[in-house]
This record gives sequence, structure tokens and C-alpha cells, in this order.
Amino acid sequence: MKIRTVTEDFIKDLLMKGQREDGRQPMSYRNIELKTGVIPNAEGSAQVIMGNTKMLAGVKVGVGEPMPDKPGEGNLITSAELHPMASDQFESGPPSPEAIELGRVIDRGIRAADMINSKSLGIDEEKVWEVFIDIYTLNYDGNLFDAGTLAAAAALYSARMPKYDAENEEVIREGNLGRFKIGGMVTSSTFGKIAGKVILDPDGNEEAFMDARITIANDENYLRAMQKGLGGSFSQKELETLIDASFQKSKDLRKLIISKVE
Repeated sequence: MKIRTVTEDFIKDLLMKGQREDGRQPMSYRNIELKTGVIPNAEGSAQVIMGNTKMLAGVKVGVGEPMPDKPGEGNLITSAELHPMASDQFESGPPSPEAIELGRVIDRGIRAADMINSKSLGIDEEKVWEVFIDIYTLNYDGNLFDAGTLAAAAALYSARMPKYDAENEEVIREGNLGRFKIGGMVTSSTFGKIAGKVILDPDGNEEAFMDARITIANDENYLRAMQKGLGGSFSQKELETLIDASFQKSKDLRKLIISKVE
């Protein structure tokens, strides 16, 4: 990771002038690169580079038992890892509160959009498919929520569904495999507030000085989830503006996913 040293006053002075350290407009994303199929043994995978933030998502599918209250429905398990190699802010060991929050925010958007139809994952009365989404932070420079959601959504959209051989009780991962039954394709947009100024896609330096953060997840038609962070606040007018902006940004992010898979 490229180490930069900036002061809070420097960041705030730029924002008061409508400028940002990297030259972006307040409501602009950094350059985004997306690749799918980067993990050969996974059902689906994607790598996202958003500025200097780099994240990887892999999808694996196994056979398990349905939840007692959801017979015939498959299971979705999402986890996120903040590796010390990605930043000196992260430590090895059990998942940190930040890693748990990251996984839950991404998971919530995917579930709310019904991106994976759990009812389509039933095998028989005793067996269902379990879909594991593992998200890894390879390099941190801000806004893990949007980069992680984009990587997870692209991995799911590109994934191939294995088949189950009931007679031999084995999973078949080769041959003519179809894709998952996809519902809404979810993306998220994260906004930060610094000294009263709202920005999209805060980088690592900007995140260090934010007063408030909000992540808005939506699909083609609906707002699906929101996560507020830090102690500051957004006004009702600001929130309405940011919701509208998130829908506009979501169109571009979905087009990017489709262009890399179709």
C-alpha cells in the first residue's frame, strides 16, 4: 500500500473548496477495475480494485441441512476478512468488529435484494445447497463496503451452480453447469461527511477524518438496506439526495458487472 501522510486541515480545506486530494468531484468514484473468474476452484469469484483498495470474493457451494424453520430452503453464509497484509490497522486473530460489520453489511444487501433465491437451493427434504461467500481485503485504502459488495455481487452473478448426484451422494462441479437463479443485483454506495461536506467513496485518508458514514444498498428497483456509521448525522434532505445518488451510481456498477460476465 502506498503510504501518504496528510493532515485533517488539509483534507477539510480541500473539501471547503469543492476539491479532493485525488482530484475527484465530491460525488465521484475512484477508478474501478473488475475481473471475474480469478479463483479457478471456486464456483464464482471476482476481484475489485477501487483506487488503491483491492478486494477479492469467492463463492463456494456445498451440501448441508436446511434450517429447522426453513425446510427446503438453502443457506447463505457471508464472511469478510481484514488481513494484516492489507493494512497495519488490521490484526491477525479472531474477526474484529470491523470485519464482522463488513460481512454483515454486504450480507444484508444480498439477502434483502434476494440476489440468491434460497428456495431454489433445495435438493430434497434433508439436503440443501449452502452458498459460502468469502470476502478478503487485499489492500486497504478506504471504502471496503462498496468494493466488497461489488466483488461479492460479481462473484455470485458469474458463479456456476454444481449438480448433486443423489445416487452416489456426490457433488458434480464439472460439465455443463448453469448459473444461480439471480434475483435483484445489489450494489452499494458509501458516503462520508467531513466538516459538513458529503462525499462518495471516501479513500483511506478521508475515512480517517469522517464525522459520519452511511452505506446505501439497492438493486434495479428498490432501496434494500442502509448502514449508518460513526457519531455524526445526515439531515433528511441530505439522506434523500444520497438515496437518489445511490440509484444512479448503482446503474453504472451493475453495467460493469454485466459487461464482465456476459
